[in-house]
Amino acid sequence: MTINNWKVQPSDVLNASPVMPVMVIQDAADAVPLARALMAGGINVLEITLRTAAAMDAIRAISQEVEGAIVGAGTITTPEELKAVADAGAVFAISPGLTPKLLEAANHSEIALIPGISSVSELMLGMEYGLDHFKFFPAAAAGGIPMLKGIAGPIPQITFCPTGGISPENYNDYLALKNVACVGGSWLAPVEAVKNKDWATVTELARVAVANAKR
Repeated sequence: MTINNWKVQPSDVLNASPVMPVMVIQDAADAVPLARALMAGGINVLEITLRTAAAMDAIRAISQEVEGAIVGAGTITTPEELKAVADAGAVFAISPGLTPKLLEAANHSEIALIPGISSVSELMLGMEYGLDHFKFFPAAAAGGIPMLKGIAGPIPQITFCPTGGISPENYNDYLALKNVACVGGSWLAPVEAVKNKDWATVTELARVAVANAKR
């Protein structure tokens, strides 16, 4: 099964920036200024997780009001959520794992799905659906850099975005791997900075992360 009706391809998403912010938005009013702060720092690919009641409104607001943003939804676990975020304006979706039902739904969706895997068996299932770009999650707990190096041996054609346990201290170690296009991290949109509407701090974190990335 090959997924071929996506307007934005997974490769477009993972190659847009060396770092992808994992955004947990509690107040939809923060969505647009947060997105603009990240973009001012050089990051235009944005993952808004479905961990809060405000997430869907945040996706809708950013997709409508922030020109140039590549808006995605994270923590997708069901076909119903995939459809809902597509309707809200997301152009890609990221899931913590994968199931046949979710992969089949993606086969009939207009938005790209980047599913999470933490084992070779899960990776092989995703490959059966024509996928070659995946989230590696939870990266640190699932074996981190040694695991990604191990996968690259027998399956070198797959590209990953590791997420989970990624920090300013180790993200370049992941980016140094040939099968890693970008990393996902929550440090780019700190809860306290967002709560305090400290957009200058968010912009500086994004700027430093992009400037120091060794991809």
